[in-house]
Amino acid sequence: MKRILFIEDESALQKTLGEVLRENGYEVINALNGELGMKLAKMKKPNLILLDLILPKLSGFEVLKQLKKDETTKDIPVIVLTNLEGVGDVEKAMELGATTYLVKANYSLKEVVDKVKTALEG
Repeated sequence: MKRILFIEDESALQKTLGEVLRENGYEVINALNGELGMKLAKMKKPNLILLDLILPKLSGFEVLKQLKKDETTKDIPVIVLTNLEGVGDVEKAMELGATTYLVKANYSLKEVVDKVKTALEG
């Protein structure tokens, strides 16, 4: 079973999307802040990370930077799922190594799951 680490501080979204991902056969590990997300990424070695950019304790950009520097986590695909729509934010996330950049308001849960499937199978 593929393991997904979901680093997101909105617990309602974490719960809802987590349920949909589980229904699609994924194991989901949740982290409510960037610091915990980093620890879990190193410990659990997920197949994919869903990452919000606006997080307590450690920003999503900082998490992304650290993930890509670390030998144990640098090859894990990261899908950024955020409300930040600025071109600068998108460019920065992609430069730091994000696989895909999704703006929450523009995607349904099903579309997010489809992106996850594509990233894991591609």
